[in-house]
Amino acid sequence: MTDPVKATCHCGAVELSVRLTEGLDSARRCDCSFCARRGAIAVSAPLDGVEVVKGAENLTLYTWGTGAAKHYFCKTCGIYTHHQRRSDPTQYGINVACIEGVNPRDLGEVPWTDGINHPSDR
Repeated sequence: MTDPVKATCHCGAVELSVRLTEGLDSARRCDCSFCARRGAIAVSAPLDGVEVVKGAENLTLYTWGTGAAKHYFCKTCGIYTHHQRRSDPTQYGINVACIEGVNPRDLGEVPWTDGINHPSDR
């Protein structure tokens, strides 16, 4: 487990303190119908590794389909900050672009997860 990092939305209304499971080594994209449109790179954090430092009241939740994935966004600027994974509900996926000091372009090629053929959709 790594030291906590700071993650914020664009406007700064939402701030998270995040302990990443594997640092940036868990970075991946998903090609499910929602994530493919969102386009964000996510890294893993355990549920107890994410604390909303400020702006909990400014987070809005989006779910669809099975309802297992819970996607959180800032109500003010619309930035996706994190989501509870349907592939592993004991983890959050954290938007890499929200992590202070991280430029997603520096990660190079990022692997894709097959969200189109997810087992819970069968």
